[in-house]
Amino acid sequence: MENIMMDLHTHTSFSPDAESSLKEMAQRAQELGLRCFAVTDHCDVNFWHPFSHYFPGKTEGEITDAMMYGSGRYALDSIAAQHELKEKLALSGSEMKFFAGVEMGQPLQNEEMALKLAEDPRLDFIIGSHHMNMGVDDFYYLDYGRMSAQELNSLMTDCFEQMLEMCRWGKFDVLGHLTYPLRYISGEYGIELSLDPYEEIIREIFCTLIRNGKGIEINTSGLRQKYGRTFPELRYVKLYKELGGQILTVGSDAHRTGDLGKGIPEGIELARAAGFEYLTCFERHEPFFVKI
Repeated sequence: MENIMMDLHTHTSFSPDAESSLKEMAQRAQELGLRCFAVTDHCDVNFWHPFSHYFPGKTEGEITDAMMYGSGRYALDSIAAQHELKEKLALSGSEMKFFAGVEMGQPLQNEEMALKLAEDPRLDFIIGSHHMNMGVDDFYYLDYGRMSAQELNSLMTDCFEQMLEMCRWGKFDVLGHLTYPLRYISGEYGIELSLDPYEEIIREIFCTLIRNGKGIEINTSGLRQKYGRTFPELRYVKLYKELGGQILTVGSDAHRTGDLGKGIPEGIELARAAGFEYLTCFERHEPFFVKI
């Protein structure tokens, strides 16, 4: 139990694809004995407005990712509720450190709203994520079985190039799940895709993060999915460390209480194997280090 020391990537029912309430997640975090806990509900800023804003006259059934629209409202409601919870926990003398967070997706696809979110003074922690390429559906919805090797390469090249631009923009604290598309390409479709052709741009992503004082996460959700590995796996966590990276978080990406803390002990062991002695938490975007 003591090895589930932190979980800094979690979702509550303020995220449209999550089940458990903020109260339920916080209660479970305390039961697990988490020392550090963050809620990072989704805000894919390219879906900031409600569905009707983008598709007047259409029904949600006509659009594959309709549930994500209105991300701005969901995120702001989540932040308000988290801020209230943080004050209550502080007054109660809780030993668990709670950090108000958000997972900001595709910030450069709506930079105006991304900046608005990044400047919210109630936030402690922002994960910057890339769930979809410009003009393409979320990686979740794509049919990789119909793609040629050339099309897959183009998709992944665009993914990492757009991720690099996001890292240059840099209005977040850690980069989320670097290898997220493999959850579907390899995990769901069984296509073993080598990332060797993207080694140079991944290095550039890491160097950009390090220069900007940003970090990466070990996202353990893949351990409980068909993929069976973390995002990213050990090879890339070691590369980040070798390039001078110091800021590293661990998160389960739980969308319900039953997954909270799942894979965290394995994630911590992976961090150690990569040469890390400390993990990172954030208070008002200021990193502080916790020995592992």
